[in-house]
Amino acid sequence: MKALKSIFTGRGLVIAVPFVFLLVFFLFPFFIVGKISVSEMDNVVFKDVLTFTDGVLTLALRFGNYVFITEDALYFSTYLASLKYAAATTVLCLLIGYPFAYFMARAKPTHQPVLLMLVMLPFWTSFLLRVYAWRGLLTEGGWVADAMVGLGLDQLLYAMGLITTPGKLMHTPFSLVLGMTYTYLPFMILPLFGNLAKMDLRLLEAAADLGATPWTAFWKITVPLSKAGIIAGSMLVFIPCVGEFVIPELLGGPETLMIGRVLWDEFFSNNDWPMASSVAVVMVLLIIVPLAIFSKYQAESQERAK
Repeated sequence: MKALKSIFTGRGLVIAVPFVFLLVFFLFPFFIVGKISVSEMDNVVFKDVLTFTDGVLTLALRFGNYVFITEDALYFSTYLASLKYAAATTVLCLLIGYPFAYFMARAKPTHQPVLLMLVMLPFWTSFLLRVYAWRGLLTEGGWVADAMVGLGLDQLLYAMGLITTPGKLMHTPFSLVLGMTYTYLPFMILPLFGNLAKMDLRLLEAAADLGATPWTAFWKITVPLSKAGIIAGSMLVFIPCVGEFVIPELLGGPETLMIGRVLWDEFFSNNDWPMASSVAVVMVLLIIVPLAIFSKYQAESQERAK
């Protein structure tokens, strides 16, 4: 009775709301997708996995799609490419976003709202329009493409294997990673800023008094204390990048096939929903691993703080 009563208290309701939300809008739909992935499709109808006939309860699970994923090199290379491009985007966002967040956190308090607004300004424009804008900038004749070709940067990108032909920037790994980095950069900056803005600056003063150079203090104090922000920003960038569909479709090409495109083809071109659901389940499992690492790190950080 006491346990039931505690659920309806203010604290119990506050804790229950997000759990109910996750149950209804994440876990339950995921179970539906998982059920479809082990079901057999008869034209446009899914056969029941649990049937009761003549007093016999039968559970029929079809794991052939998962076996096919492990045997077909296309799926393995697509998953690997998705993880590779997502990791490259995350690293670039960190390298670009950390200085931005550091500058914002050290700026005058009166200037910080303006800087935050500038970071969030791209969200005021449609995501699709911003991606289409990069198509115009990187296509032959676009001013970004012309500037890069004029500076000879296309030759450097070609030597690095990021473009297939000098002068051709669109539908390449370069255009794909550039588009994702531009799109998801704010998701890296905002958690880093929130973390760096709360840092106790007296620690840097103490390090300076003990003879540490600014660079040493940065690596020994600032970076370790901002580790939670780095991990949070990396997860916010990496996870959506793995399943990204729009940017690879508009800016990428045949050589930048990612799992989002494979899901689209299985669902709408092949009309093979069980296969598409299997691909989606494996993708979710791949994403859960970094989430579990992040949760473990957060729990350890909270234990150390106590």
